[in-house]
Amino acid sequence: MNLFVVFEGIEGCGKTTQIKRLGSYLGSRKLPYTVTREPGGTPVGEEIRKIFLHSDNKDNITPLTELLLVTASRVQHIHQIIKPALNEKKIVLCDRFSDATVAYQGYAGGVPLSVIYRCHELFLDSIKPDLTILLDCPVKVGLGRSRSRNRAEGKQREEGRFEEKALKFHEKVRQGYLDIAGKEPGRFRIIDSEQSVESIHEEVCLVIIEKLREKGYAV
Repeated sequence: MNLFVVFEGIEGCGKTTQIKRLGSYLGSRKLPYTVTREPGGTPVGEEIRKIFLHSDNKDNITPLTELLLVTASRVQHIHQIIKPALNEKKIVLCDRFSDATVAYQGYAGGVPLSVIYRCHELFLDSIKPDLTILLDCPVKVGLGRSRSRNRAEGKQREEGRFEEKALKFHEKVRQGYLDIAGKEPGRFRIIDSEQSVESIHEEVCLVIIEKLREKGYAV
């Protein structure tokens, strides 16, 4: 059994919460899984994450530099975490992957999509999610959640760089995700993340079971 599942969405859409809950669900069913995130997932990736998300770098990193940073993190991530886990027949639950780059650095940041897709073609070793769960909600809702969480956890500086960007930026990110999903309906499942945490979790579990059965696993 192996399955590469990615959770995507704007800031504050609830990815981290739902990944944790899904992990618990899979564990209760004795299904092998691993949880990881981008940027990050490896020691090198986590160092890149610090640069990428720190609010001190709000105006110091261009979208093209972001693309190169996150690609470097992703290359390490694929070879050190994702591919080995899939080879061990695990379900990989990843918080963001290549679609995030298209939405954030492409649609919102202005890097030509052709450049991003070429970068993916060159460096991602043909790795693509089996399933991408897009947790969708209005930008004001997501940003409100994310900013409140960062304040509560004292992470405004360490991980608040994107939360500080203008509302228009985040609207472009959201629209980017919806456009990407519209082009690949077979891979994406869009879930309304304004629902209760439990309702979202139930929907996520149904989607995962459906995908596993599509791949021929008896679950």
